[in-house]
Amino acid sequence: MSKMISEPARSIPVFDEVDVLVVGAGPAGHSAAVAAARAGAKNVALMERYNHLGGMATGGYVIAIPCSNVGKDVLMAGIMQEWIDRLEKYPDGVFTPSKDEVGSTDPNVVSKYKPYFAMTRGDAVAYCPYVDPDILKVVMDEMVEEAKIKTYLHSWAVGAITEGDKVTGVIFESKEGRKAILAKIVIDCSGDGDIAAFAGCEYEDDAGMRLRNAQTASVYRLGDVDNLKYSLWRMENPDDARKHAAEMEKIVGFRISPQISPRNDITWVNNWHLRSCMDVKDLTETDMAVRRTLYDGINYMKANYPGFEKAYLLDINPQTGTRGSRRIKGDYTFTMEDIQNAPEFPDAIGVFASRNPEKKYVQVPYRVLLPNKLENLIVAGRCYSSTQDANNAANLIPHCAVTGHGAGVAAAVALDSDTTARNVDIAKVQKILKEQGAYLP
Repeated sequence: MSKMISEPARSIPVFDEVDVLVVGAGPAGHSAAVAAARAGAKNVALMERYNHLGGMATGGYVIAIPCSNVGKDVLMAGIMQEWIDRLEKYPDGVFTPSKDEVGSTDPNVVSKYKPYFAMTRGDAVAYCPYVDPDILKVVMDEMVEEAKIKTYLHSWAVGAITEGDKVTGVIFESKEGRKAILAKIVIDCSGDGDIAAFAGCEYEDDAGMRLRNAQTASVYRLGDVDNLKYSLWRMENPDDARKHAAEMEKIVGFRISPQISPRNDITWVNNWHLRSCMDVKDLTETDMAVRRTLYDGINYMKANYPGFEKAYLLDINPQTGTRGSRRIKGDYTFTMEDIQNAPEFPDAIGVFASRNPEKKYVQVPYRVLLPNKLENLIVAGRCYSSTQDANNAANLIPHCAVTGHGAGVAAAVALDSDTTARNVDIAKVQKILKEQGAYLP
């Protein structure tokens, strides 16, 4: 048993009182805050522990946004599509097939995007925007400032405030010390279901499992590369590419893979570590293992990968990559059968791209965002109520943004109707989501 100490009780000052408090400003949290404000919530606050918005899409350097179309039908819509539209106004902000090209099987069009990971599926063009992570930070700032959302960076939520089964606020810590924010509705977009867990919600996690969800990363970027030269070589020499990837894994001790960015001269290097993002020792080892072997990997790529001859380290992500952890137990549990069979849900708040060729999309029910036995707390992002296999298949950036958009509108509607998040008028939520451009059946 661990040694314990007693911490003296103390009074905590209330830092702010708001209508909607969104904890975590990744793709889910940013979408939730903007959606809530645009849906009429008057006093919205967004709390984030890092110095930027965007989570894995910005600080984590996960710059590809895949799983966004089925055939010619682009499912990305609403707030997430607005990111892409705004990024197109900046030089090298985004690179993506046009919507007119999506689904095309014209060999000339397909060959244009074949070198880019996830921009083709089979022999057809797929919608997979590649974003610049730093410019996306600028775009996300623009959107929250335009919506007059109170944004608190450098603030780490460390506890839930509850009255019985009702969540009434959050305790956080910053350079100013330990303080509290009270809220009529809290949206947990921490990625790991932190607020739900602090409030006593039951959950499952995937720690120690050999699947994507249970792996961490520390992504870095290289400059002065020729991405297209490398990608064409990899396509034309798949056996050599696999041999070198295996050899590099032996050298550094984990799997790494260079990926194209919006600029041909910058690549991002993804990696996979079977460690828990809920364990401070595991997180520390992920970051230090990458830095410890950084130049072993870079020097190998320079010596063996065409296009990498002049490569140099540009930067290392400021935010450790996390792929999965807690999955809350909610009013409904999303399953792999739901993904495969795509049933209709009366409380659908968004759609995921379907893997079933006979189905256009998979509906996402609002109930997966409602933690069991807790009131006025909504979760969004990868910790939504789901089975292990379903979450492993559907917790990428588009899935997080979709759930965040739905959560934000639901919070605003609940406040406007003077009801709880659980008893919200779902038809009104769906109407506003459509008005905000969300893709809904």
